[in-house]
Amino acid sequence: VQLQASGGGLVQAGGSLRLSCAASGITFYRYIVNWYRQADGKQREFVASISSSTRTKYSDSVKGRFTISRDNAKSTAYLQMNSLKPEDTAVYYCNTYQGSQLDYWGKGTLVTVSS
Repeated sequence: VQLQASGGGLVQAGGSLRLSCAASGITFYRYIVNWYRQADGKQREFVASISSSTRTKYSDSVKGRFTISRDNAKSTAYLQMNSLKPEDTAVYYCNTYQGSQLDYWGKGTLVTVSS
């Protein structure tokens, strides 16, 4: 199983980025896809999720600014991030979940938002 997160980078406050999470080795459409992030010195926190039925959830801190989506044909999930703030700076991780035995994490992608 591999999860490859990409799309991070340096952006000015107010800008946008789109992260991608490409999965292989799993039956992607069956999995919940989550995005988490971890800023320096802080605990990893939940950002957004999308279920197999495309039901979405967001943390309060990103609601209205971030949009999670998925393309099952490409086994890829996305996180569109708009109106970025310096406090969004973190390493972003994607996670696919279908129960405790089917819980996979990718390496993160760094997002840096300058003020």
